[in-house]
Amino acid sequence: MPETNAAATDDSRPPGGGGPLERLFGLAARRTSVARELRGGVTTFFAMAYIILLNPIILGGAKDVTGATLSIPQLTTMTALSAAITTVIMGLVGNAPLALAAGLGINAVVAFQAAPVMTWPQAMGLVVIEGAVIVVLALTGIRERIMNSIPLALKHAIAVGIGAFIALVGLYDAGFVTSSATSPPLSLGTGGHLATWPALVFVLTLLLMIVLYVRRVPGAILLSIVVGTVAAVVIQENASVKQGGWGVVTPNMPDELFAVPDFGLFGEFDLFGGFAEAGVITALVVLFTLVLSGFFDAMGTILGVSDEAGLLNEKGEVPRLGRILSVDGVSAAFGGVTSSSANTVFVESAAGVGEGARTGLANLATGALFTVTLFLTPLAATVPAQAAAPALVVVGALMMTQVAKVDWTDPDLTIPAFLTIVLMPFTFSITIGIGGGMVSYALIKLARGRWREVSVWLWPVVALFLIFFAIEPIEGWLGVR
Repeated sequence: MPETNAAATDDSRPPGGGGPLERLFGLAARRTSVARELRGGVTTFFAMAYIILLNPIILGGAKDVTGATLSIPQLTTMTALSAAITTVIMGLVGNAPLALAAGLGINAVVAFQAAPVMTWPQAMGLVVIEGAVIVVLALTGIRERIMNSIPLALKHAIAVGIGAFIALVGLYDAGFVTSSATSPPLSLGTGGHLATWPALVFVLTLLLMIVLYVRRVPGAILLSIVVGTVAAVVIQENASVKQGGWGVVTPNMPDELFAVPDFGLFGEFDLFGGFAEAGVITALVVLFTLVLSGFFDAMGTILGVSDEAGLLNEKGEVPRLGRILSVDGVSAAFGGVTSSSANTVFVESAAGVGEGARTGLANLATGALFTVTLFLTPLAATVPAQAAAPALVVVGALMMTQVAKVDWTDPDLTIPAFLTIVLMPFTFSITIGIGGGMVSYALIKLARGRWREVSVWLWPVVALFLIFFAIEPIEGWLGVR
């Protein structure tokens, strides 16, 4: 395109005559400029800023084994802090336009798989361990071996299943879908009808988000959340909404828009307590799920965004990949330290790439804007689930596109991929979905006499899931809890 060629020509000279930014980020070598990098960094922030609102809704809406919940304002502070620091580190160390924040899907594992069987500090301790494991896997090269042991179709199925799962979480948290002890177990709204103001806010916000997204409006998700929140505040002030009708967060306008950040959750993690609280096997399975989710999500995003930015070399390799993968692991662990869940590379980084970002300089702009939001926690804490949850539905829909990459004509993969996808939302468990897919895949290969086609790296994983599924009788046999 002419515009692209012109930009490349204009940016081919070292900005600032080879100054510190040029030496640090190599702007000229990647045919970019300071202006393009800053513009790309700002665009990335607005594309992914919804996580500041959404992550606290997901984590704050869950209870741990003791019934304790996390503070929404503190979670908002920690989510912004964690995103700011890890994004800047990626820019400086990895020199790639890859922004990081609490990963959707991974935070669902923490909220709905880890927390119900252990305390919040213990769950965050597992997140720290997850990050450490990913760092070790990156440094030793084992990460690639494990990745290659799982069939590509099941990797895509895991992404699809998580998409369906987080969409259900969004629908349920917003009250659009409700549960019942009688038949049917799930139904629409209240008694099969949408008859409340909160339900109206959810529906209108979701429709607006869909329209803005397909129209490719920059920051469509964030803009829709803001509009939905304003509508919720107006309704709360002028209409009659029953107590608790909004769920965890009632959209009352705060007395002040700015406040000193609340760092109360920083460092609140228990590294190994989860193994004692939930049992070693259960904790290990949750840890495996965390590692697996962060593992493949980051790898796919790194390759996809880097390819979009034209950073791959002639062999299809990402520059500084070792550093990038190591930063990804450290960032995941830092998410546990801040109690904001594991950080991972955001696919929304592609929005910044589309605006010209090619180096880590863009990350400095993104990180700076995340830092500013540290002082806006009172405003962010007014966002109800009905305004934020539509993002889960939309992101879930985007993750569902991976289903087209599964070869549904292969009998060895059809059932495992199907079980992986449907068991996650149907059992409300990401762990069970992954386990069902892995075990059924190994069983089918074994039944067809093709067990040698299953990687030696996969059999221990299958054994671990078999123990997980049989944990109740095993604990009874051993005479433990």
